[in-house]
Amino acid sequence: MRTADAVSRDIQADAEASDDALVAEFREKLLEEIDLNELSRLELSQRRARLERVMAHLVGRDGPLLSSRERASLVRRVVAETLGLGVLEPLLLDDSITEIMVNGPSTIFVERFGQVERAKARFVNNEQLLQTIDRIVSEVNRRVDESSPMVDARLPNGERVNVILPPLSLDGPVLTIRKFPKPFTMQELIDRGTLTAPVAAFLDACVKARLNVVVSGGTGSGKTTLLNAVSASIPDGERIVTIEDAAELSLQQQHVIRLESRPANVEGRGQITIRDLVRNSLRMRPDRIIVGEVRGGETMDMLSAMNTGHEGSLTTVHANSPEDAIHRLETLASMSDLELPFTAIREQVRSAVDVIVQLNRASDGTRRVMEVVMFVPADDDGNRRSHVVSRFDENRTDGTTRGSHVIGSIPRSMAARLQRNQGYLPEGIPVALGDQPVGRRLAP
Repeated sequence: MRTADAVSRDIQADAEASDDALVAEFREKLLEEIDLNELSRLELSQRRARLERVMAHLVGRDGPLLSSRERASLVRRVVAETLGLGVLEPLLLDDSITEIMVNGPSTIFVERFGQVERAKARFVNNEQLLQTIDRIVSEVNRRVDESSPMVDARLPNGERVNVILPPLSLDGPVLTIRKFPKPFTMQELIDRGTLTAPVAAFLDACVKARLNVVVSGGTGSGKTTLLNAVSASIPDGERIVTIEDAAELSLQQQHVIRLESRPANVEGRGQITIRDLVRNSLRMRPDRIIVGEVRGGETMDMLSAMNTGHEGSLTTVHANSPEDAIHRLETLASMSDLELPFTAIREQVRSAVDVIVQLNRASDGTRRVMEVVMFVPADDDGNRRSHVVSRFDENRTDGTTRGSHVIGSIPRSMAARLQRNQGYLPEGIPVALGDQPVGRRLAP
């Protein structure tokens, strides 16, 4: 795998060594030279190797006097324009980049290590950007134009792509590509300071004891990354069904069924929603259901599954705190077509969710577990209470971070659940004397 520094050097070399006019000229020569029908029968790696050989011959025969570096740069750019995604190819190869944001032909930003920066790459003009967008969406049998100006899709290599065109986008075509690097292990997240070893052990115990866990946070806070790491604690012999809008999870267990929703086709038919997949998954004899993110009426189906024999399920939700996560789940569940009073929906939510892990992305790009909360059983008044297991205190510092993780405790009634079903009591977090809240009562 090429290093980030090597890719960055290639980007700069390509920009300096081969101008746009020369690239366009040799791209035309290459298209005249090759047999497209023959090329289509080759594997992608074979196609690229064939084009590079032909291009090297063309540059040697018809090209201007170039240094070896300039010649290699020209070959790379022409092949990328012909076969791949043009100026975006080096950015896609750079393992340090997690997001590519194209705001028109001359403005490209990337996210690297949690920080957004402007890239040196650019498109020649609007037409070249549109050609790249067409190439992307055609790979997944989709269409984007003025009549259908928005597309959300996944590339064959797993990258998630969003496109929005004028007239919806006032400043030209906007393309966003989210890359999914190699999944982090829990130990790697500990090393990065996302969470502490005691909290990691606690989440491992929760998953093994089949508690229902919700990972909450804002956009880009690392919800899917943590969900993927937590899912590694699921015993290997269980049947797991994952359900996502765009497949991002990468589970390592043997018995995993991956389901992905499908948008409507160009005629407006054939849509398969997350809710359709959640309902279907209940007929697939799952031991665990993992929903990448709940966003609508499927929340009620997910909660029903959690309450009726599919304990140990995992999901994520957009929210800014554990309390917000509970209220958002209630709101999303009310979007189903079931005619239920809101009090019944609230009870479904609060009886299903056992643990909420709250994530946050700091201004410096650091992703961190801000709070881990358990919910104790209802008291005599019928109220469930949140109990803080861990929180990140930004007012305390250990000398190396802007704040520190503070350990709370595990409610006594929930400690008993952790010891059942192959679970255990993790070291480093004490058991509370009782179930009286060390957290907060959930607001009605």
